[in-house]
Amino acid sequence: MPMIRLTAPAGALTEQGRQSIQRDLAAVLLRWEGAPDTAFFRAQAWSYLTELPTGAQTTAEDDAPRFLVEVTVPHGALSERRKTGLVEEATKTVLAAAGLGPDEALRVWVLVHEQPEGTWGAGGSVVRYADLVALAQRDKAGTIDA
Repeated sequence: MPMIRLTAPAGALTEQGRQSIQRDLAAVLLRWEGAPDTAFFRAQAWSYLTELPTGAQTTAEDDAPRFLVEVTVPHGALSERRKTGLVEEATKTVLAAAGLGPDEALRVWVLVHEQPEGTWGAGGSVVRYADLVALAQRDKAGTIDA
């Protein structure tokens, strides 16, 4: 199951952006992962917003806000094409939430962490990628209760 975390300096997002960024990024991740757009899979797309206190983030050059998006998915869930699309769309989503234009894209870093097979657990069991694919197929067919 996918997980996405945005780390940003407090106050760096617009009020509207702060209200919507977690669901927006979760939707971006699900879309690029190819998961069904169903209540069950949306409920499994965990999204975190970590806001850093003033002065906790800087560079050697300046104090302009930077944004770190960390994505965790099962190994094999994202092809190179999907990773590229995810990075591009997540960057645009964060820039919009911060009220910044595309010329500020280098302020957003996206790190994709692929969880090795057999190292992800949920509900007290190890979850394997093949199990998720089968679950997605059943969900698309409407045979999963949310």
